[in-house]
Amino acid sequence: MLPLGTPAPEFALPEVTRGTTLRSSELPAGQPLLVMFICRHCPFVVHVQRELARLGRDYAGRAAIVAIGANDASAYPADAPPSLAEMAAEQGFVFPFCYDETQEVARAYGAACTPDFFLFDTERKLAYRGQLDDSRPGNGKPVTGSDLRAALDALLAGQRPDAAQHASIGCNIKWKA
Repeated sequence: MLPLGTPAPEFALPEVTRGTTLRSSELPAGQPLLVMFICRHCPFVVHVQRELARLGRDYAGRAAIVAIGANDASAYPADAPPSLAEMAAEQGFVFPFCYDETQEVARAYGAACTPDFFLFDTERKLAYRGQLDDSRPGNGKPVTGSDLRAALDALLAGQRPDAAQHASIGCNIKWKA
């Protein structure tokens, strides 16, 4: 895991809904930056995808948010860029959704699973690297985004997120051989 305080790794990745390249340096400065590693096929992501869309709408204009798919699309075609673009449209994502074909960005972030969340402060230093909330497929707990929302709210209030952070749980990133 990236240690708290680590600078956000820079990237330039294709954005699957617009067909353009998104550079991290183009994301709004002076706002927290949330980088989410997600995919389409993972049951953990499917379980929380509506909340991810809500989170995007709720924090639009106050936090820079970007999703990145990094799974090996040759082995998992549901995670290929056209399918990710369909997912973004179906869920109403208002944030950019990029594809990391080389998986270099996922490695730079230390992403391990989908979903995996990395929240950086306004100086682009890692402030939170934990779970969305404690809901999991089948555990009966509602999807609220409470842990990640608390971290975002703390940064927006000029405070540090709680240092007691629980790692995200999901499907392993499907690395290329």
